This record gives sequence, structure tokens and C-alpha cells, in this order.
Amino acid sequence: MAQFQSLPGFREFYPDAFARRSHIFRGWRRAAHAYGFSEYDAPVLEPLDLYKAKSGDEIEAQLFSFTDKGGREVALRPEMTPTVCRLVGARANALKRPIKWCSIGEFYRYERAQKGRERAFFQFNCNIFGEPGPEAEIELIGLLVQALTGFGLTADDFYVRLSDRTLWLHYLASLGLDEARSKAVLGAVDKFEKIGDDAFKGYAEAHGPLPEDVKAKVLAFLKIKSLSALEETLAPIGGESLQARLADWRKLVNGLAAMGLGEFVEVDFGVVRGLAYYTGFVFEAFDRKGELRAIAGGGRYDDLVKKLGGPDLPAVGFAIGDVTMGLLLDQRGLMPSFGPAAEVYVVIGGEAERAAAFLDIAGLRAAGYRVEYPLKDLAFGKQFKAAAESGAKLALIYGGDELAKGVVKLRDLADRSEHEVPRAAVVEAVRDHLSGGA
Repeated sequence: MAQFQSLPGFREFYPDAFARRSHIFRGWRRAAHAYGFSEYDAPVLEPLDLYKAKSGDEIEAQLFSFTDKGGREVALRPEMTPTVCRLVGARANALKRPIKWCSIGEFYRYERAQKGRERAFFQFNCNIFGEPGPEAEIELIGLLVQALTGFGLTADDFYVRLSDRTLWLHYLASLGLDEARSKAVLGAVDKFEKIGDDAFKGYAEAHGPLPEDVKAKVLAFLKIKSLSALEETLAPIGGESLQARLADWRKLVNGLAAMGLGEFVEVDFGVVRGLAYYTGFVFEAFDRKGELRAIAGGGRYDDLVKKLGGPDLPAVGFAIGDVTMGLLLDQRGLMPSFGPAAEVYVVIGGEAERAAAFLDIAGLRAAGYRVEYPLKDLAFGKQFKAAAESGAKLALIYGGDELAKGVVKLRDLADRSEHEVPRAAVVEAVRDHLSGGA
């Protein structure tokens, strides 16, 4: 008979892998809670047109899409942004602003599986709606950093690259490029880090060769790595809109510095985020060693809620993927080892003692302790071996002599010390011992 296997790019989560995933999710939720975000969820199956409206017809090649039994064109969600824009847009008038929402969900993309990328993956998505100023970016980038440092990562492990599509467009317009040519240049900038000068071939095919003096200025702009260098480069251009944008930059950079996050954030105009719906600040988090794909990415998309049928509502958000996150924690030795460790193992003398043990086991479990015991009668030696292998800190021994006296013997499995406790005080004794009170 054929041995069935999971599909390429789809992961199976055996208990150890599931524990790793849960550890990551707990860290993300802890950070979101600290920043006052509310968690939501939504369907994994959406109308195909939702993604076409956001990204164009060409997106379908990257989706798990099909016609359902009702004749509807549908797709498994490849991302959360269109969905959350739909949800917020539908109730925008009733929601208190700023709207700070987060989610952890599974997503699906029909792409070739490779290191750091699977066809099915989980993402931590965080969005702020209703705040047009850089205050929203300060809040989100702060959350992004805490969602990573909460695992023990530091500025030596990762950094956030900060850029701005709006400022790019201001600058390219000052070089004499119209909107179509400017967007083509941004397309080249998005690929430049990976493929170098070949990134400009698409521009040349659409608009002819980019003049060498313009190209030189574009490449020089790419090298800007500080706010002071940015201000110096743009000073000769002038204009109220440009000065207002630089004021937004100062507010963002100074706000992050005031939060103590300056060491995590670097100005880097090589980041433009290839998705055309971004309208302002964009940012990506990378590991310092440069060995992994982007850990996280996001930016502002002020036009998307309206484009998808909602009101005109500013928005900014980011997503962190679980695959690269797990790889980074592994590389830095920050992923704990997980196992089915019990807290208490109950050693039972025989069938006569089992009923008394069961009552206390139920009480301990109701109190929230993870308790294991032998499902069948075993010799004491085998039970103590199983207790040691379980990872439990304590053994409770239910022997005939102990029960005759109305007590239970408590053994510390680390130092093998023992003492007796009254049956009525078992839960209290376990609580004291595990909390260090004994």
C-alpha cells in the first residue's frame, strides 16, 4: 500500500515542532498585548477578486486558486492585508481610532519551496488604521522590535532598514522623471541589491536607457545611510512638500531614538518593498549576518482600504513570518528544547491504591499541574525510571503504608529527598515545593 506524504512546501507539526511554533506565537502575542493591539481572525478562503483588486490579475499565478462547488472563483489567502482592509472598511465608522489590530494565521502561496520560504506558513500581522502621521510607524516599529527582542535577540542579531517611497518619488521627480518612469526606477531599486546593474534592464525595455547622470544620482541616493546625509542631499531641492516630508522623517527617527530603539533602526533607501500599494514609509527587518531572508516587512498603504471598497482610511502594517523567525532563533541558540515534561509523576503501589491516587491526580490537574502516572500496574522500580524519564520535578508515592497513615510521600527527583504530607494537603504541598516554598 502506498505511503502517503504531505504535499511539497506544507509542514507537519509533530509535538516537538508544534511546541516550537507555540513558543514563537506566545512571544508575538506577548509583544502585541504590551502595545495594546487587539487580536482578530478571518477566513482562510477568500474571493479571488479580493487579491486581484489589490495586486492585479498576475497575482493568480502565485495563489492556490480554484472554482468552488458553487461556481465561485476563490483562493487560499496568501497574505492578510486585503482581508483586514476589508474587515476594517466594513465597520470603520463604528471603530475607535486609532485601530490597532493583530493576527496570527496560516497563509498559502504557490511558490517553489526553499530555505526560509514554504508554500504554507504562519505570519504575525499587525496594523494601525486611522493615523496618518509617523506616530503610527513609531508604534509599529517599536512593536516589531519588541516582538523580536522578546526572544532574547539583540541589536547584534537584527536591524530594521527604514526607507520611504514618498521621498523616493519626490527625489525622482526632481530629476525630471514622470510617474511611470519613477515607478520603473523603484522597480529597479527593489532588485538592485540582488542582481546589481541588471536591475535596470526592465526600465530600459520600457522607457529606453536611464540617462547616466540620473542613474548616478539614483545610485548615490541608494547609499544614504543617515538622516543628516538625507537632509544634505535634499537641501538644494527645496519645496514645502519635501520639507514637510523631512519633518516626518525627523519625527519618526527621533521618536524611535527616544524609545531607546535607535540602535535597531538604520536609514536604507535600498528598501522600497516591491508591492506597488505602499505609499510612504517602508521597512524590513534582517539578521545582521545576512544569512537569511527578511525576517519581517511592512509599510504604509493609505489608499488600499478605499481601493477595496471601504472609506478613505490611512493604514500602516507589518508581518513577521514564522519560518525565518524559527531559523534565526535556532542560529542564535535561542530556541528552547521542548518535550512532554511532566511536573508531577504519581507512583502507585497497586490496584488498591489507585482509587486514592486518581482522586489526588484529578485535584492536581484541576489546579493546573501537568501530572503523569502509569496507566497499568508496574513494579516500583519501573515507575521510578518512568518518573525520571518524564522530566518531572516531583514524585508522589501512593503505597499501602502511606495511605494507611493518611499521607502521601513526596520525593524531589533532583536530590531524592523525601517527606510525607497529609492527603488533604497534597495540592498545597506540590504548589509550595514547585514554587520554591519547600
